Amino acid sequence: MELRVIIVDDEPLAINVLKNYVEQVNQLQLVQTFSNAIDASSFLQENEVDIIFLDINMPILDGMEFLKSLHVMPMVVITTAHEEYALKSFELEAIDYLVKPIPFPRFLKAVNRIISLKQDAIKSGGSANEHPSIFVKVDKKKLQKIFIDEIVVVESLKDYIRIKTTSAKYIIHRTLGSFTDELPSDKFIRIHRSYTIAIDKVEAIEGNSLEIDGIRYIIGRSYLNEAKGRILKDGAN
Repeated sequence: MELRVIIVDDEPLAINVLKNYVEQVNQLQLVQTFSNAIDASSFLQENEVDIIFLDINMPILDGMEFLKSLHVMPMVVITTAHEEYALKSFELEAIDYLVKPIPFPRFLKAVNRIISLKQDAIKSGGSANEHPSIFVKVDKKKLQKIFIDEIVVVESLKDYIRIKTTSAKYIIHRTLGSFTDELPSDKFIRIHRSYTIAIDKVEAIEGNSLEIDGIRYIIGRSYLNEAKGRILKDGAN
């Protein structure tokens, strides 16, 4: 397996470092390097790549805006001298975040992770991006990866929310509304001012309540008709 790579960075020294690193890994093929995101964007309109090593601070079009503009998302590894963009980059589904100066072992760790994801996707006959996830800030420095299809219930705790997954619980500083907006609308629905639930995790409905993992949740009056309709329709499919 050989993965096609491009590097997007406005610093020639940074490009040379990454170019040298890429050449050390047999599974990587460096296709092109770009000193700005505009040229990279034009290239991607006609060419497919597997991995983009992407700087954030660039003139005219920065890395974040470049990511938002992509219609097809390759595996993206952010390479930057600034740590403060980590959360935003993971929200845009970057695979990893490397802080300059980048040591080769850290670069290799990111690449090996991508290779593993690609190999798993090939074995399963799917795409490496078919198991979507979201990163949430669980303390001042730690970003926790949560797979979307493992989220069961999200509960409002005033200025915080509790995310219950199939294997763990997390409390983060977010509002229920803003977090719900980031979840796929075809898979999740708000049933109460205090709850958003995964539609496919509903086990039973009775009156103005539903049951998930043996726990009963009240459906708010203003949410009742839409919630029941969506849940019953999904269960019938």
